[in-house]
Amino acid sequence: QVQLVESGGGLVQAGGSLRLSCAASGRTFSMYAMGWFRRVPGKEREFVAAINWNGDSTYYGDFVKGRFAISRDNAKNMVYLQMNSLELEDTAVYYCAATSTLVLIPAEYDYWGQGTQVTVSS
Repeated sequence: QVQLVESGGGLVQAGGSLRLSCAASGRTFSMYAMGWFRRVPGKEREFVAAINWNGDSTYYGDFVKGRFAISRDNAKNMVYLQMNSLELEDTAVYYCAATSTLVLIPAEYDYWGQGTQVTVSS
């Protein structure tokens, strides 16, 4: 079992930055690949970024275009999403999730956090 709690969301102006954090419980955290997803009301969850168990491999959604960076600290049971050059379209609830095998499909993730709201204003 893994419990996930996101933090770091908030209101930011377009062009600004935010760093999202995801705290994980459980001694087996380092065994899981981790992902960030986002959801806008009325739309499907969208893949943002994923990282494998030791941080050697990362993947990003096409819309990221080099603006975001996912990282993890297994010693602290933490995953981060650094978001730069934020755009109005990045407004969404952001979720972190854990999966046993690195995949990009939300349905393949076993554990989810409650989400943190990111709002980008003009």
